Amino acid sequence: MLDILKSIIFGIVEGITEWLPISSTGHIILMEELLKLDQGEAFFEMFQVVIQLGAILAVVVIYFHKLNPFSPTKTQKQKMMTWQIWIKVLIGCLPAGVIGLLFDNWIDKTLYHWYVVALMLIVYGVLFIVVENYQKGKEPRVTKFSQLTIPMILIIGVFQMLAMIPGTSRSGATIVGALMIGVSRSLAAEYTFFLAIPVMFGASLLKLVKFGFNFTTIQLAVLLVGMVVSFAVSIVAIKFLMSYIRKNDFKVFGYYRIVLGVIVFLFFGIQTLLA
Repeated sequence: MLDILKSIIFGIVEGITEWLPISSTGHIILMEELLKLDQGEAFFEMFQVVIQLGAILAVVVIYFHKLNPFSPTKTQKQKMMTWQIWIKVLIGCLPAGVIGLLFDNWIDKTLYHWYVVALMLIVYGVLFIVVENYQKGKEPRVTKFSQLTIPMILIIGVFQMLAMIPGTSRSGATIVGALMIGVSRSLAAEYTFFLAIPVMFGASLLKLVKFGFNFTTIQLAVLLVGMVVSFAVSIVAIKFLMSYIRKNDFKVFGYYRIVLGVIVFLFFGIQTLLA
């Protein structure tokens, strides 16, 4: 029962941080340092990725009509536009998909550490502030999916690939990349949401295959509870973010990341020195 309660907490954190550009994986890794699941290291390595499926399903539910090319209420032109969105999403996923397949094990063994998380929190926090200051007063050049070109998509895809470094934030990296090339905040956020669907389904499948499907009853319960909670919280978080960026920029998330990164460095740095 204690691990079920911990799973609820992990689900809440995942649901919030998957969509706000503050690094879901970074927060989950840091929470594991403070609130360990009693199911083994291999299970948690799988859990912290697969729990994101609940968050991804929230995107599917909220944007189901927009992403459904078979909707009977859409005209033929609207259906073609929907297919174009999916094609652009799949192209944008190529960089992360290729690197993920090639370097998944190396990333897990080499980069999943608190100091990497802390550093990336700070680096991308600074980037958010710098990019927003640079773009201040400028009208975005790209406000619709139809205006996203293949080179633009690949640039954003490369930034998503960089988010494989824990603490970076997949949504944060792709939004920074999109803003840098003149994409509007709302379109950058939506495209980031859609990119998450194939990437996180693929990453979850990879982790499940590596872990195997021989779950104990408590492990299955922990995983399902975390996914359900992350789904429910994600619904709220996505709607909040889309409402927030209509009138505000992303700098507040940059400041949050910097402060959190410094706290992480101090907290775990002191622990390491005293150990």
